[in-house]
Amino acid sequence: MNSGEPKRSVAVVTTSRADYSHLYWPLRELSAHPLIELAVWVMGPHLSPEFGTTIREIECDGFPIRGRIECLLSSDTDTGMAKTIGVAMLGLADALSANRPDLLLLIADRYEMLAPAAVACALRIPIAHIEGGEISQGAIDDTVRNALTKLAHIHFASTETARRRVIAMGEEPWRVHHAGAPSLDHLRRSTLLDRATLESRLGISLQHPSLLVAWHPVTILNDTNAEAEALFGALARHNGQLLFVYPNSDAGSRALIERTGTLAKTRRQTHIFINLDAVTYWSLLGQVDAMAGNSSSGIMEAASFALPVVNIGMRQQGRERARNLIDSPADANAILSALEHAMSPGFRQSLAGMTNPYGNGTAAQTIARVLAEVPLEGLLIKKPTPLPGETAEP
Repeated sequence: MNSGEPKRSVAVVTTSRADYSHLYWPLRELSAHPLIELAVWVMGPHLSPEFGTTIREIECDGFPIRGRIECLLSSDTDTGMAKTIGVAMLGLADALSANRPDLLLLIADRYEMLAPAAVACALRIPIAHIEGGEISQGAIDDTVRNALTKLAHIHFASTETARRRVIAMGEEPWRVHHAGAPSLDHLRRSTLLDRATLESRLGISLQHPSLLVAWHPVTILNDTNAEAEALFGALARHNGQLLFVYPNSDAGSRALIERTGTLAKTRRQTHIFINLDAVTYWSLLGQVDAMAGNSSSGIMEAASFALPVVNIGMRQQGRERARNLIDSPADANAILSALEHAMSPGFRQSLAGMTNPYGNGTAAQTIARVLAEVPLEGLLIKKPTPLPGETAEP
């Protein structure tokens, strides 16, 4: 494209802190690109006081918010999740019909993302998708991610393995780009907080040993908190400082919040944070002694700090990981044993020089460049993958 060509409109949907921290630097690159007109659509937990009203962070960052889609039901069930998708589709159908972008950018695997993808499909708006081709067999996120991949027309994979997997799903290779995980751009481009500044922002004094805990409902199970009993049983017996971050707004999240609050009342040096902005969270990863839970951040981001992580249960089963991960079944004794190993000086020393398979912090530039340059004509029409014995169409 050249400077004489008109701008193309790119809409980005963000639903919660879970995706916004990954989208921050792509949004920065898109908003600064001379050939792109950016519009941000905010929905779901971003608008909920219960989950920190995180839309205020987007407003402070100065991104152009085109609209707010109220859709999150005050529920703690899978039925509530399903109805949230439906409510979101109604709001987005009106919003995107009135403001039809040239491209719609979606990320990852949250169930709410099914709504904008389905609406864009009906409105013939091409979709670009970040973080397809990954695996997390213990959550419905896995199914959502694969559905978004097949609905999308441009793909930004976090690893080379993920790129190959997207192509194996029948996507044309020219559509699939190995960009890296955009959350890692924070490490290269954001200024992280030193220990004293971090402690001041959190309002606590970090102690040794300190353990960051990020636990979410296991949404593939009928009882999404079936594995939580083992976690809380182990943490009640663990010596050291605990720092909890709120779970995602999935079925069972409110029960988890209540359980965490109960533990904090009965256990010293236990702190709970409803919402941490990306820079504060990244800074915390660089200061704690270890991390535990079932969050993708323990796999995708913690590796950049060579931080020991105890990955518990089945939620992240199948996801590509680095050697800072110690996998543990959802059993209290096994978790305690894994935590002891993670906190040992020998294990931390063994991680020196490790690399993160999810990239080196240049994803946002790749995403913006491709979205500015990809031909829009014919983008909606995908060529089918030839069956064995068939000849590919010219």
